[in-house]
Amino acid sequence: MEVIILILLALILLFYFKSKARKLKNVIKYLTSEEKKILQEKVLFYTKLTNEEQLEFEHRMIMFLNQIQIVPYGCRFEPEDRVLIAASAIIPVFGFKNWQYPNISTIYLLPNAFNKEFQYVGNDNQRNILGVVGQGKLSNKMILSQAALRHGFDNKTDKRNTAIHEFVHLIDMADGDIDGLPESIMESPYTLPWLDLIHCKMDEIEEGDSDINPYGGTSKIEFFAVASEYFFERPKLLRRKHPELYEKLARFFNQDLA
Repeated sequence: MEVIILILLALILLFYFKSKARKLKNVIKYLTSEEKKILQEKVLFYTKLTNEEQLEFEHRMIMFLNQIQIVPYGCRFEPEDRVLIAASAIIPVFGFKNWQYPNISTIYLLPNAFNKEFQYVGNDNQRNILGVVGQGKLSNKMILSQAALRHGFDNKTDKRNTAIHEFVHLIDMADGDIDGLPESIMESPYTLPWLDLIHCKMDEIEEGDSDINPYGGTSKIEFFAVASEYFFERPKLLRRKHPELYEKLARFFNQDLA
């Protein structure tokens, strides 16, 4: 009996060390020259950083990629996708040196827009979702459209970036609630002025008197994410057209991009 127990223990230890070795083998230690080229060509935010800041940005991308799993479904997963996902995660939190996402472990990449059942093929006109994060069965998960991910970095003038939008939702959610009030990065004295500004800007959207994505008028949650997309994609334009909103977001994210 003792011999059987020893054999079982040996097998368990062997399995454990093999599993640990496989995980270590998959650890990303540096970005390849191809990935750095993608950063330079696709990620405008990165190109505007100093050399020292670029090294920090790369390091934080590597840390993020080692903490999450990216699972492609129905699409060919390319180095470009890995780089753009990691860059989207780091851009909104680059002003916070020790930030780590506590609420994401897996990102599922689908080829196109999808519906509420996560179907991404066919002629279903309900396939209008580009990205989603959430709770319940989506806890610690993100689902992204590959086409939307790439478009967010190919088009640098449309004030939209789906992946950044979803990561901003995760920042909002980090305090336990997704409510358009990112308490983890916002001091309480700014809560009421921020709410007042949100309502004012949402009214402008509803009246058709705003260049902010109309989706931002559907709720405080979506306004925060949509306004953040605008902030990171077109900071100078946002500062010119919505100076108070720009100043609030620059304070929230600890980044004065304009």
